[in-house]
Amino acid sequence: MRLPVVPGGIRAKAWPPVLATRGPGSRSELHAHHAMHFILAVEGDIGVRTSDNGRRSRAAGILTAPDILHAVDADGVEVIVIFMDPESDSGAMFRHAFQGPVRLIDSVERVALMHGADPSVFVRDGADEWSRSGARILGLTPPNGRRPIHPRVRKVLSLLRDGRFEDEASLEVLAEAVGLSPSRLMHVFTESIGIPLRPYLSWLRLQRAAAAIVSGKVSLTEAAHAAGFADAAHMSRSFKRALGVAPSVLRPIRCSGQLVQDT
Repeated sequence: MRLPVVPGGIRAKAWPPVLATRGPGSRSELHAHHAMHFILAVEGDIGVRTSDNGRRSRAAGILTAPDILHAVDADGVEVIVIFMDPESDSGAMFRHAFQGPVRLIDSVERVALMHGADPSVFVRDGADEWSRSGARILGLTPPNGRRPIHPRVRKVLSLLRDGRFEDEASLEVLAEAVGLSPSRLMHVFTESIGIPLRPYLSWLRLQRAAAAIVSGKVSLTEAAHAAGFADAAHMSRSFKRALGVAPSVLRPIRCSGQLVQDT
């Protein structure tokens, strides 16, 4: 799988730990993705369900666990959306937030979480401070150490985040780079991260496409090609499958989403 380079002057590393956007909300179909994410209604509330027959809940905001099916109704509501890599320092702050697939955010928590959650602030100052504050707001104890991850998997994540494999990121290439057989890397990666390597790389590619789209500097076709999709239609199908919405919903975002790196 070829890893993309985001166009338009954005030089993002291969797995951005945080992607933040603000703009009009939409209604999504049931979907799942590896990132944890907050969706905060600027005013009012949003709806969420986690299965075809699941109970629908409404709240001022939500935080979803990684890799869980969910559908969100934020149609007609301005929202702040913050995606976080679960294996990042920011994601680790919220590891113990869940007693189920979704953590509902009440109106008091929403107001506090929105403070400092402007994407432009994330670009200037990073997301670490906001993540620590957000964890305190939700009553979470800072984690003691990171989630156990095999050291060779940590090396793979580091290589991907440093953009070392923009031309080719196949299982075989990554396995050779970290001194494991492909079958062993496949096993320890899934055991450490919770999903196989290939879906992880597919989500990475989707993140890179999203970053290009919300930059406002490229067309959907250019974003698709830059992220390694065959064309805009291929990208659209991938977006609907993983995010439940078409990529075009990212275009009218008022404050451009930005990629920021943990320190």
